[in-house]
Amino acid sequence: MTASGRIPPVPVTLITGFLGAGKTTLLNRLLKDPALSDSIVIVNEFGEIGLDHLFIEARDDGMILMASGCLCCTIRGDLVDTLDDLMKKRDTGKISEFQRIVIETTGLADPAPILQSLLAHPYLAARYALDGVVTLVDAVNGATTLDEHIEAVKQAAVADRLVLTKTDLVTDISVLCARLAALNPSAQLLDAFSGEAEAAQLIGIGAFDVTSKAPNVAGWLNAEAYHDHHHGHAHDHIDHHDGPEGQHAHDVNRHDARIRAFCLTTDDAIPSSAFELFLSLLRSAHGEKLLRMKAIVKLAETPERPIILHGVQHVFHPPVTLSAWPDQDHRTRMVFITKDLDERFVEGLWNAFLGRPGIDTPDRSAMLDNPLSLRRE
Repeated sequence: MTASGRIPPVPVTLITGFLGAGKTTLLNRLLKDPALSDSIVIVNEFGEIGLDHLFIEARDDGMILMASGCLCCTIRGDLVDTLDDLMKKRDTGKISEFQRIVIETTGLADPAPILQSLLAHPYLAARYALDGVVTLVDAVNGATTLDEHIEAVKQAAVADRLVLTKTDLVTDISVLCARLAALNPSAQLLDAFSGEAEAAQLIGIGAFDVTSKAPNVAGWLNAEAYHDHHHGHAHDHIDHHDGPEGQHAHDVNRHDARIRAFCLTTDDAIPSSAFELFLSLLRSAHGEKLLRMKAIVKLAETPERPIILHGVQHVFHPPVTLSAWPDQDHRTRMVFITKDLDERFVEGLWNAFLGRPGIDTPDRSAMLDNPLSLRRE
């Protein structure tokens, strides 16, 4: 418990990736690290993962004690129910005080509903904090998987860390790396075969456990990566539609062109009422297209105490107010991962609320009178 009497939220690491990407192998290796010895692992079905050699004791409460010291359980019906049940057992002493949750998804999982589950429930949002999304990508089949399965594209787009697996089986990964960098410029790309995907790189990513550590806003937002992306050749990789009959110039990216990653920044302090209205209108008109949003915001009322914010689609986690800026960069930085929502439109909406002209800037008074005018299909 903190000095203010608040119980620190338990950080949650989400491990995702398409079928055959190597989630089992990575999880097995991570669970051997002492950093995860007081963790709980949540998996969808035991039959889908090969953790048998780590199981040492089945318990009456439906959980399994692993040789690593972790407890493992399945999702019993609903993720929200499982997380709620685990916290109640922790609070009543039925299980030890775990310090982290690791959720391993099925390969076909759309990450958005899982992230929403962590953000939408008022009780869970207070007791758990998303600490990072780790997405595995198979270097052998990754390009084909991205071509054929939109779930794989979403998994890569919302990641904080992208882990390439099976790189020892291919001779050239440059094209796949460039594609992933264009799809998600801020995610750190790690090579599992080279030993880069260890607990130290994958745990403690997020900026929300402000009670115990300084927030890693720079690494979490990585706004400069978006600047480099938009001013380098990678930008052309996904946005051009110059092919014949409306096809993309690069067919291998036919799904990626629907998903965009961009960052908006400003030095100006923003009135909280204007910022709240901007988010409210954006969510009401296009919430289903917001795969993920992360931000550090300078409010006019408290310019020396920024807020940290993140959300998925219509659901946003309660903002966290920092006691001071975590680094020398005092700009508002907002990272958006969107599907079928143009960056220029979001930027135009943002410019309208900042009171400055911009390309395709909507009329603010018209928006307030008719929020539906924001919709662009």
